[in-house]
Amino acid sequence: MNDSSLVLKIKKNDEDAFKLIFNELYKPLLAYVTTLTYDTEKAKDIVQNSFIILWNKREILSEESSLKNYLFTVCYRLYIDQYRKDQIRNKAMDELKLSVLKNQIEYSDSTERQLRVKKILAVIEELPPRCKQILLLNKRDGIKYKEIAEKLDVSVKTVESQMRIAFQKIRDSFKNEKIILFISMFKKRSLKYLD
Repeated sequence: MNDSSLVLKIKKNDEDAFKLIFNELYKPLLAYVTTLTYDTEKAKDIVQNSFIILWNKREILSEESSLKNYLFTVCYRLYIDQYRKDQIRNKAMDELKLSVLKNQIEYSDSTERQLRVKKILAVIEELPPRCKQILLLNKRDGIKYKEIAEKLDVSVKTVESQMRIAFQKIRDSFKNEKIILFISMFKKRSLKYLD
């Protein structure tokens, strides 16, 4: 049976003609689409949808049209549509994964930072009173060693010595952890409630 008569029969709702074209072209179409998708299940969906489109548009088919060419073209267009949707979905998924990862890193960094700050504050609380006072004047209030010495009526060497003691105690409390001593980067608000 030639294409013209098949088209005419399909246009007249002849299901037997449709089954004939389905049986004849399903496997070649599936093989073709599988080479595009590398996924047999996706290829099956595309081929089935191409036959659905053929059936739904049967009334507007041209009698001169080649059903084989028509179905291969429909399959290709469906593949392209699917490919574009997959690209958009993959991009959205990549962005979502990146966002989740970024949030996780920020949360984990923030939590770790808060734990370190708590630990340092606890160490500062345990310092001898004069040592704590000098450390806070320098790190919390931003006062230079010389000014601290004048304010407390002690020598600059005493201030340096007390700062060394404070730093050593903080370092000792983190000796089992990889940490860069970041007390110098403390923001004043981290130390504001300590006297």
